[in-house]
Amino acid sequence: MSCDIANGLAEPCKTQVGGLDAIYIINYGDYAYPNDFTFDATYPDMIDDINGVANVYKFELKGANSFEQTITSSRDNGTTFVEQTLTVNLKGQSAVKHKLVKLLAYGRPHIIVRTRANQYFLAGLERGMDLTTGVISNGTAMGDMNGYTLTFVGQENIAANMLDCSTEAGLVTLLSNATIVTS
Repeated sequence: MSCDIANGLAEPCKTQVGGLDAIYIINYGDYAYPNDFTFDATYPDMIDDINGVANVYKFELKGANSFEQTITSSRDNGTTFVEQTLTVNLKGQSAVKHKLVKLLAYGRPHIIVRTRANQYFLAGLERGMDLTTGVISNGTAMGDMNGYTLTFVGQENIAANMLDCSTEAGLVTLLSNATIVTS
């Protein structure tokens, strides 16, 4: 049967860290799935190469940002899907950021998530991610949040694919030398 597992897992050392360092936005349609992809022969859910992407847009993150994936399986329906939820806080407000948020809400970008452990995941691989909730906040007290809290949700057949890289330079290579735009 094709859904039988072939190995177990040992308890890992306590060397893991949580949190996100950055996200990279790819405009929907900048690549053709699956034609522009090369997947790892040993681990077919890991992506080795993506063609067709000229620019990715980097958003640096600090603080309370999260990426969660919820697997839902139904024995009755014979279905399984994964809901990917990304919540990011963008600090400060400006006309440029207002326009970015508006365009993110109108589109359905693919989003590369970089964790603090330097793992890269591609969320919204096939169907993109929808900005489902956006809050523009000025806070109450002087130390309160001034900026944007954005929640993106995507539904895919499988969990977000890992990318075969652990550095931003490796990401550029994986993306066939795409340009990372930071401002």
